[in-house]
Amino acid sequence: MHPWKTALSATALLAVTAPAFAQEVNLYSSRHYDSDDALYEEFTEKTGITINRIEANADELIARMEAEGANSPADVFMTVDVGRVGRAVDAGLLQPFESDVIETNVPPHLRHPENLWTGLSQRARIIYYSKERVENPPRTYEALADPMYEGQVCIRSSSNIYNQSLLASIIEVHGEETAKEWAAGVVDNMARDPQGGDTDQLRGIVSGECDIAVANTYYYVRGLAGEVDGLTSGIDDIGWVWPNQGGRGAHVNLATAGIAKNAPNPDAATALLEFLVSEDAQEQFANANNEYPVLSGVGMNEHVAQLGIFIPDSTTPTSAFSENAAQAQAIFNEVGWN
Repeated sequence: MHPWKTALSATALLAVTAPAFAQEVNLYSSRHYDSDDALYEEFTEKTGITINRIEANADELIARMEAEGANSPADVFMTVDVGRVGRAVDAGLLQPFESDVIETNVPPHLRHPENLWTGLSQRARIIYYSKERVENPPRTYEALADPMYEGQVCIRSSSNIYNQSLLASIIEVHGEETAKEWAAGVVDNMARDPQGGDTDQLRGIVSGECDIAVANTYYYVRGLAGEVDGLTSGIDDIGWVWPNQGGRGAHVNLATAGIAKNAPNPDAATALLEFLVSEDAQEQFANANNEYPVLSGVGMNEHVAQLGIFIPDSTTPTSAFSENAAQAQAIFNEVGWN
């Protein structure tokens, strides 16, 4: 991770304590964590702004905002993964924010280049392996396609947004042909047909079905922090690799939020985004959910800290994750990545 920034700016402190411009903000969120509830209550206490939350998956919320049109009550759209928020950008559903607080607190590679959304927390997509069965694990995403790992890799299906964004980044860095060769190589190296979520890929290492897996850090840390069936009991055998540390860095999935194009309460929406990237809020938003904060200087919780810090991919444009998504899915289909 890049060196952490230090203190929260005085501007940010003012932003979360100043009198509210509106008494409510309507949050459309695909993020479903009880740990966020206390944070929203704190925001209301500090600003007097009530949060009205509507929860559904990202595609459902995007469809709802499109159907509501200019009359949509949505103020803030929140989701996980740049590929998903990219769909809202492509649909013209977000407006740029103007905030010195966000631009100061959130590094450029963790927000949209035209300020249509900001990152709120990070989950790196990294490589895991069996300490007992793998002496030389792959050190890069590209190496996952090396024939030496034939029959060893567990990874989710091609319909998963995390994998779509990862392949989209490879398309951006290496071009379509190389990306196609990589995807075909990973298929050849699969220990089983893609199935389940990220936790199931890690369980595959514990059960011995696979020796190598790809998953977001959040899912591994959950197994460290609490009892996860089929994972925690064997988690000590799982090692990890921060990929591409000598090159472009590790691919990061972000929790993101942006202001809706037709937001009836844009000032309150900006206040909420600024609050969520403030120091106190970052400690809760990221750490309570076993994620990495986007604000430098915020300490990691003890379980995330066991994974340590890393160099993220700060050079590949995040806009490429959505721009190359259709191309990525076409490649997946062509090489038989189900």
